[in-house]
Amino acid sequence: MIWPWSRRKPKTLGERGEDAAVRYLERCGFRILERNIFLGKHEIDIIAREGDTIAFVEVKTRRTDSFADPEVNVTADKQRRIRNAAHRYVQTHDDPACYYRFDVVSVILPEEGEAEVTLHRDAFPDKR
Repeated sequence: MIWPWSRRKPKTLGERGEDAAVRYLERCGFRILERNIFLGKHEIDIIAREGDTIAFVEVKTRRTDSFADPEVNVTADKQRRIRNAAHRYVQTHDDPACYYRFDVVSVILPEEGEAEVTLHRDAFPDKR
């Protein structure tokens, strides 16, 4: 007998997209430092290191890009929240030898077939 509470809930589209983004970033040479970290009241999907750069990564996942590319949904308000969270991270993990940037990973995850992952390095500026 399988107990109902012992079954895992299937991963959401967003969780599967983030998993695909992590695998892609690791294949590109990134080292994943944190996932789904809340800094204050704001979340950063992935914090990763590429060489001497820390990337604060927002992942946007959709089933299709027929209406708009997923990265279009990283609005100015979302960018501000990511910046605020990133500044909190830098305050506690400051490494003067590091650069920082904001990346967006776009994931198209159709019902069938492989994920299409696109990395947008330095997708938006730090306005502080």
